[in-house]
Amino acid sequence: ITKENTNEILKKFSKHPGDTGSAQVQIALLTERIKALSGHLKGHKKDYSTQLGLLKLVSQRRRLLTYLKKTDLEAYGNVIKQLDLRK
Repeated sequence: ITKENTNEILKKFSKHPGDTGSAQVQIALLTERIKALSGHLKGHKKDYSTQLGLLKLVSQRRRLLTYLKKTDLEAYGNVIKQLDLRK
């Protein structure tokens, strides 16, 4: 993920300027990393260490989504819709 891409995601999902740790921002950044790794794995099918890292990222995102759903259902719905996730 490039720095410009990260800054764009921060602008789109942050609650206030300088917000880098909220669940929405973390989910958006993880989703971007997951997309990049998925593209890499399409060309390198036997890269098992990357595959393991991808699974860890997906489970981390799933835990953050569960937390967000419990605490702020409206924000959860917005994040799911904006990132086009299946839930």
